[in-house]
Amino acid sequence: MDRNAKLRELDQLRAQVAAVEAELVSDINPHAWVPTTYYTTYHILAGMILGLAGAVTSLLFNIVGAAMVGMHPLELIRVYLTFPLGEKALTIDSGFALAAGCCLYLGTGMIGGVPFHLILSRYFGASSFAVRLCIASILGVGVWLINFYGIIAWLQPTLIGGNWIVERVPVYVALSTHLVFGWTMLAVDQWGKFAPPPVARQEARA
Repeated sequence: MDRNAKLRELDQLRAQVAAVEAELVSDINPHAWVPTTYYTTYHILAGMILGLAGAVTSLLFNIVGAAMVGMHPLELIRVYLTFPLGEKALTIDSGFALAAGCCLYLGTGMIGGVPFHLILSRYFGASSFAVRLCIASILGVGVWLINFYGIIAWLQPTLIGGNWIVERVPVYVALSTHLVFGWTMLAVDQWGKFAPPPVARQEARA
């Protein structure tokens, strides 16, 4: 074998080594993985975070609304606290108890945000804003009806002996609160969209 043939063979071997090294780098690259189907786990976690934003907005909406009509700013929290505490919760002035009630409200919003985000992102991610607004409104009304008249209306009397939530929260307040939550979920829904890094997208196409 002459010198030129040996040099060509050496170049081929170097190219093979470079290709193998590139494969090894891509194998350990943390950005190389891209889900091939709907990334459910990610969207569940995103729904919880976005649900917190929805709960904060709806709580602020109630605080401002209550203050405007001369009621205690956290009157809604007082009423919701009747579920574990009974009628005495309606006169609570303890800052700690009201803060705990706010935390429970926000935690409930985080849980409620999961189905909102899953439905909006999985089935209506590419839909027009008008369609998504309609779906978010339907979901908000549906959650209100299920929570108030499908669960609370019979569960609170059964466990606590009274039905203060359904009786003391006006229909328009309960409905508007859930609509504000749903509309906020729609407004922040794109924040929870899964977008793999550009490197991962390029490697997935390779």
